[in-house]
This record gives sequence, structure tokens and C-alpha cells, in this order.
Amino acid sequence: MAVADVKLKQLLQPVVEALGCQLWGLDLQAGGKTKLLRIYIDRAEDGIGIEDCEKVSRQSSAILDVEEAINGEYILEVSSPGMDRPLYELDHYQQFIGEDISLRLRFPYEGRRNFKGRLTAVDGDEVVVVVADTEFLFPVEGIEKANVVPRF
Repeated sequence: MAVADVKLKQLLQPVVEALGCQLWGLDLQAGGKTKLLRIYIDRAEDGIGIEDCEKVSRQSSAILDVEEAINGEYILEVSSPGMDRPLYELDHYQQFIGEDISLRLRFPYEGRRNFKGRLTAVDGDEVVVVVADTEFLFPVEGIEKANVVPRF
């Protein structure tokens, strides 16, 4: 996780939890002169509704503006992680053992960065993914982006 993301998480997590939600993760994307901050929230018992997103958005926006946590203009989006939820932390991977995931590495491994397969284990700070009968161990720090592949 980037340093900016860690600082934002430390700033926003108490706000999200005070509203009865869990901060699942966040993405800060800088492109052009306007940045995009996407906050994913969740709640174990009954999921997330639009009202939860509205409350978290209002409170988070106020905190971000007061703390001047993001330089320049930004767009704030708050949503549930959805069926293709992104995976950020080892704990997230642990929850989805047995599911198919897609991931993109920060740097190529064996000439490729994109992998799609079955998440079979978490071993220390690495995730174990089986892709076409081949087992791969990927350090979490080396994963740029990972998502659960929904089953229909």
C-alpha cells in the first residue's frame, strides 16, 4: 500500500467505523489535474445501502477538507466492494480462499503481470494461486490489484 493510502486509511478508518461500517479499502488515482478517491465500505450483518454511502461520503469529505489530506481538486466516491470486490490485505485474501481471483502484479513474473486462478491459501505474507494446474506464490506487496471473480 502506498504511503499516501496508509495516511488516508488512518484518517478515514475511525470516521467509517463511527458510522457503523468497515473500511474495506481505498484507491487514490491521480490522473490529470483532478484526483479520484474511491472508498469501499462494508458491513458484515446486512450489507451496505445508499444511505451508508451518503453518510460516509459527507463525513469523509469534511475530514479530508479540514485536514487537507489531498492536494488539489478531487472526486470522492463511496461504495460497497461489490461482487468483484477488490482484495487489499492478507485478511481479505484469507476470507476468500477457495474462490477464483484475478490479479495484476506490479512487475512481470515469467513474462506476464496478469493472472487468474483459484486462491488456495495464504502462506505468511504470500498468497497461493493455482492457475491452469500450476501453483504460484505471490507476495502481497507485489500485487498491484486483485479482485474476486464473481460466480453466477
